[in-house]
Amino acid sequence: MANDYFQFKQFTIRQHRCAMKVGTDGTLLGAWSLASSGPCRILDIGTGTGLIALMMAQRYPQASVTAIDMDAQAVQQARENVAASPFAERIHVVEGDVQAFETTEKFDSIVCNPPFFEDSLTCPDPQRTEARHTVTLGYRQLMESVFRLLKDDGLFSVIIPSDCRARLESEAHLRGFFISRVCSIQTTPIKAPKRYMIEMTKQPVNEVDTTNGVLESSPQIRSDWYHELTKEFYIK
Repeated sequence: MANDYFQFKQFTIRQHRCAMKVGTDGTLLGAWSLASSGPCRILDIGTGTGLIALMMAQRYPQASVTAIDMDAQAVQQARENVAASPFAERIHVVEGDVQAFETTEKFDSIVCNPPFFEDSLTCPDPQRTEARHTVTLGYRQLMESVFRLLKDDGLFSVIIPSDCRARLESEAHLRGFFISRVCSIQTTPIKAPKRYMIEMTKQPVNEVDTTNGVLESSPQIRSDWYHELTKEFYIK
């Protein structure tokens, strides 16, 4: 059974109310996604425990962060985690559907660790189904919502399984996005990429910044790349 909390350097994530617990994907995305170093507005779509919202608040001290989720239990959990953190005054947790979310000012950066499994068998647990399947928020709806809420010079960052990349990028291009950064993620050096972290913008780019990360240098030993990326968060 997973622990009901996960201790980071500057905050604690309690997760007993949430279907999806703290995992590598969310931690990678929270450490990799970019925002402006000055005052800026960040949106975390499908916040769950609030992990990515808290990571972005830690990395960008002048940012205000909005975290949104449809699941009432996840929202309650995220609010508790935010309230217990040093960043409580800069993070606002909203319960609702991002497709209906309205704001008077668009966001400089949007981050999302989205539901992964389209057209696949759902699980008997409705909360876990909503968290892991695109039942309520498909890739098309996601990209439409991000395009509507993102500033013209803003950045959208997402993590996606390798077999879902083509579908997500197709929807992104149809909506008007351009790929600006891509990081392929291998579990070990000899395996094909399992995940991709992708950054998009509304503005054309001359060249896509492409990098590669390997999670484990050998069985059960995290790589130098992983430690360097997450060093500001994990307690050694």
